[in-house]
Parts: sequence; C-alpha cells; structure tokens
Amino acid sequence: MNYTISQVAKKTSLSIYTIRYYDKEGLLPFLHRTKTGNRIFNNHDIEWIELICCLKKTGLQIKDIRTFIECFTNNEPSIERGLQILTLHKKNVQQQIEDTEVHLRSIEYKIKHLPQMYKNKLSESSL
Repeated sequence: MNYTISQVAKKTSLSIYTIRYYDKEGLLPFLHRTKTGNRIFNNHDIEWIELICCLKKTGLQIKDIRTFIECFTNNEPSIERGLQILTLHKKNVQQQIEDTEVHLRSIEYKIKHLPQMYKNKLSESSL
C-alpha cells in the first residue's frame, strides 16, 4: 500500500515539514517519487521513519542516524557497522536510564522528606 506525505505525517505524528527535513538530511534515501516529484511511502518506509524517531528520541544525532541508514542502503551493505551503531546506542540509552533512575530516587526522597524538613525549619525559626 502506498501513502502520501500527509498520510505518513498522520500515521507517525510527525509534521510534513519534519518528514521533508529527514528526507533532505539523507535519512530517507529509499523513498520513491512520482513523475511529478511527490514522495511515495510504503509500509516499509513508515517502519524506517518510526525507527528514525525512536533513535532520535533516545538521543542519537541525525548524522549518526544517517550513517546507520547508509549501512543498509549502500550497494554493499555494512550490517556489522549498523549493528555496532545500534549496540553502542543501546549502551548509551541504558546509561541514561540508570542515571534517570538515580535522579528519580532523589526526587522521591525529597517528596517524602521535604514536608517534614520544612515543618521542622518553621518550628526552629519561630523559637
């Protein structure tokens, strides 16, 4: 099944502008176009766009996403290099999760103890 850029924007919750930007940045080299130059998307293209969004939302830079995509779209695909990029990114995301969990515990501690600490401080200042 083929989709227009408007349909893809709705399916992926991206703006048309963002999809065009991704294409301009070389993130969608596999897209086909009509004779008039309009982009034609299929389900496989949408899966790639969703992966691009995932990688971007988890902190991978556009240039690194481009390199990753090039690993699978060149005449001689470099699957090993693509897997290296994903593996390194996975480690970075896991570290982000661990760091965020540490921050979350600190916030939870403050939520639990701050009211009492504030109450004690008020009691001390009124003496």
